[in-house]
Amino acid sequence: MNVDWFDFHLPEELIAQTPLKERTASRLLGLNKQTGEITHGMFTDLESYLQAGDVLVLNNSRVIPARLMGIKADTGAKVELLLLKQLGEDRWEALAKPAKRMKLGSRLQFGVNEEGEPLLEAVVEEEGDMGARVIKFHYSGIFQELLDRLGEMPLPPYIKERLEERERYQTVYSKQEGSAAAPTAGLHFTKEYLEQLAAKGVQIAYVTLHVGLGTFRPMSTETVEEHEMHAEYYELDEHNAGLIAKARQEGRRIIAVGTTSTRTLETIAERFGSEPLIACSGWTSIFIYPGYSFQIVNAMLTNFHLPKSTLMMLISALAGRDRVMKAYEEAIVSQYRFFSFGDAMFIY
Repeated sequence: MNVDWFDFHLPEELIAQTPLKERTASRLLGLNKQTGEITHGMFTDLESYLQAGDVLVLNNSRVIPARLMGIKADTGAKVELLLLKQLGEDRWEALAKPAKRMKLGSRLQFGVNEEGEPLLEAVVEEEGDMGARVIKFHYSGIFQELLDRLGEMPLPPYIKERLEERERYQTVYSKQEGSAAAPTAGLHFTKEYLEQLAAKGVQIAYVTLHVGLGTFRPMSTETVEEHEMHAEYYELDEHNAGLIAKARQEGRRIIAVGTTSTRTLETIAERFGSEPLIACSGWTSIFIYPGYSFQIVNAMLTNFHLPKSTLMMLISALAGRDRVMKAYEEAIVSQYRFFSFGDAMFIY
């Protein structure tokens, strides 16, 4: 299957650069995956698609301020790190920029204290492909506090505007710190709107998937099947496993909010098969593309994605490539806002 089959032309002005003032003010495109019918409305119309007994599954991962701007200790040259995965013992997998400046053994410095000494130091321990590095940090105090002080929110490269308010790149239900990017389909929800859905009888469940390296790397293969996903950490606790397992057993709809929730649920489904779901954690590199048979997810709320991305392939697996491409054509003609801070799409 050729990667180019998932390509489309997107006018640059449709890439949302800033979040809307009100989270729920986004538009919503509805796509019926059985008939291909397309509807247009507002995000708050989501309630009309949902019914009592549906389980809405959200990813409660929280973005860390993972972008660090610093210098090389020996030359003073500017460097940038994007922290992607915590490896333990103050070691992290990171993306280095410019990578050619950060060879094995390079010493890096970030921030200065009142005495002019670096607040945070690091050494490059391993070199990987496409700018990947393993970094070992050295510091005094608490690492998370230093990261909050020195780090910036790791906005995707297509967002050029400065984010005025950090929390707008977090979901209102974010809880478990560890992501290098937000699970953006959830950015549209407010606590009040989630309460409104719950009052209707919609059950709210949570999974955790820490978004990592795959989000920042374009596909470099010509065919879909050749691509390998990077592993990301997931968790499902006992309470939420029970909610999802009961709904699955009773044949009620399980609706994933975002591709990260979808990948987590389908990973867990493959792990347990037809057995009831139980609390679990692990690493997933599941790659969902057309031909995949969904085991748990019946419907999905998602944003509009980049051309030729693994996310386009995932939603095409759920709704069919031709229907997805037609919906995207309509979205472009109708001037929907795309990507992280953009509008939403409900596939049901």
